[in-house]
Amino acid sequence: MTNRITHWIDGKPFGGTTERSGEVYDPATGQVTGAVDLADDATVDLAVACASVAAEAWGQSSLAARSKVLFRFRTLLDERKDDVAALITAEHGKVLSDAAGEVQRGLEVVEFACGIPHLLKGGFSENVSTKVDVYSIRQSLGVVAVISPFNFPAMVPLWFVPIAIAAGNAVVLKPSEKDPSASVLLAELLAEAGLPAGVFTVLHGDKVAVDRLLDHPDVAAVSFVGSTPIARYVYEKGTQAGKRVQALGGAKNHMLVLPDADLDLAADAAVNAGFGSAGERCMAISALVVVDSVADDLVARIRDRVAMLRTGDGRRGCDMGPLVTGQHRDKVASYVAAGAEAGATVVVDGREGEFDGAAEGFWLGPTLLDHVTPQMSVYTDEIFGPVLSVVRVESYDEGLALINDNPYGNGTAIFTNDGGAARRFQNEVQVGMIGVNVPIPVPVAQYSFGGWKHSLFGDSHAYGEDGVHFFTRGKVVTSRWLDPSHGGLNLGFPQNT
Repeated sequence: MTNRITHWIDGKPFGGTTERSGEVYDPATGQVTGAVDLADDATVDLAVACASVAAEAWGQSSLAARSKVLFRFRTLLDERKDDVAALITAEHGKVLSDAAGEVQRGLEVVEFACGIPHLLKGGFSENVSTKVDVYSIRQSLGVVAVISPFNFPAMVPLWFVPIAIAAGNAVVLKPSEKDPSASVLLAELLAEAGLPAGVFTVLHGDKVAVDRLLDHPDVAAVSFVGSTPIARYVYEKGTQAGKRVQALGGAKNHMLVLPDADLDLAADAAVNAGFGSAGERCMAISALVVVDSVADDLVARIRDRVAMLRTGDGRRGCDMGPLVTGQHRDKVASYVAAGAEAGATVVVDGREGEFDGAAEGFWLGPTLLDHVTPQMSVYTDEIFGPVLSVVRVESYDEGLALINDNPYGNGTAIFTNDGGAARRFQNEVQVGMIGVNVPIPVPVAQYSFGGWKHSLFGDSHAYGEDGVHFFTRGKVVTSRWLDPSHGGLNLGFPQNT
């Protein structure tokens, strides 16, 4: 019997019927393991209506009450992180260790959101005029929507949901229909932590649900992570409806390797950043930009490391798992063929070889292409798979120009032992997140995640200070009071309630 995965509305699983559903696969076996309900407009409206009622009371709750719920949620999530990771591996395909790391990075944002009493502190100016004070406060928006991608079914929702809830909003999460179960477990844990019904909703669906959320007049803001064309669509449609929108798009991340770099470190980093999570992450290194004098040496070191990797079922201790769907696997494989036809050298061909898993799994091993040029589709397009392209340049300046000419600006890295070159790079490169001898520079929770150019539509990055500001509105109050004329006695210790 196929497992039914349904919405989480008003603090419980949705009990209604659905006319449409989608298939959920185990990518390591190619088998259908579940059917996920796909929301129609009426279901979206019901979910938003429940969230609107909950948002009114939750927005008036004390910061102490909100932080207590988040502290409990943090403890429960930490206790159940292996269960969340197992769901991710079963539906996305990434290996268990990678899935566990995803949950851990999400936990960091939960911990950050637990400090909401500090994060929402305003400013105060006393006596700006005679007996007149001015101060600032930040308040919740109401109902906000989060639309998250398939590649991080727990981490990306956790980038937004804890901060939005801590700020006093009700959240409607629309996860990817490809791997929806992790989001339902998060909803169960939030309920167990004491979050009132309706403050967090999981609404499964496809474009129908997305369009209704973007149009709905009671949804105040939308956070999105996905491909650049869809990010642009979400931003334009959401802002036209008067919503606040942050839409994080695609990427083509470059790693520049200078001749003085530690090549063993660079080779390790290229393999880890290029093939981790089967390359299905917006911070993956897909373009390795190498100064030509060390390119042959570096390519050889990467080839040797790739030969030691084992691709297979993520539950078997493999290094890399399958791709999320058979259709996506075929699309990625077609880029390898196109690169070879255009003149790239296929150093390691992931279409060949043996895989530690069922023959029906969606397999494509780590692939290394050398002598890639900027005109090839394998370079210009976001492939979102385990394909690492080596582009050779003559100098730092040529490498920098190549990166800055790219329409994407999500993440980048430089590998060098020259501090001056690194400092110049971080100043000159037109990219939002930069690593110095760090291949995947995803910021910690206290800072904010987001790129430049076609990798971000909107003004706010995810989590950190930007996240707090995105999910709140500012007010400035100017006040003047008469001197107090009465008081009272109370010897009890002051309490937060």
